[in-house]
Amino acid sequence: MWIALADLPADGASIEFTDPAIWAEPMKEFGMACRVLKPLIARMTILAQQGDGVDGCLFRGTLKGEVALPCNRCAEDAIVTIDSTFDTFEPFPPEAGAAAFTADSDAPDELVTRREKGVPQINPEALLWEEFVLALPVKPLCRPDCKGLCPSCGHNKNYGDCDCAAGSGDPRLAVLRSLKLSKKS
Repeated sequence: MWIALADLPADGASIEFTDPAIWAEPMKEFGMACRVLKPLIARMTILAQQGDGVDGCLFRGTLKGEVALPCNRCAEDAIVTIDSTFDTFEPFPPEAGAAAFTADSDAPDELVTRREKGVPQINPEALLWEEFVLALPVKPLCRPDCKGLCPSCGHNKNYGDCDCAAGSGDPRLAVLRSLKLSKKS
């Protein structure tokens, strides 16, 4: 969804994004094991910034919803409530480099802003995807005290202990278990 800067009102534009495809298509493209439980809704104000040698857009908004991700320890569903705000500025590519930024270009700088035939354009959906990914936890957990899986049999330790023998650790480090350290003043 590319919007030309000239199409934005002088006082900015407020847009609400509720289309599930905004999230579903990138999740599929990036192979994310993520399910939307409560619809992801984004509200964004876009303000064009021009002058003083800096052209771009200021994006302010919120992103709310709920998703399920695999727990980092046991792979069960980790429910993540997303309630984030963002305030970011995205500059446009310089006018001199406008020829390098075409609709067919895969330049990374073109994800949010570009120039098409010299006209600055923005893609708010790309920015929303970035904000969504930033709102996700690095290591989602199904619960704070998740015990994970048994490394031998794969049993989920949150449901009880398995029949595997308690490991005595790496046998190559057995000599270190009897090591006594004394503290000298």
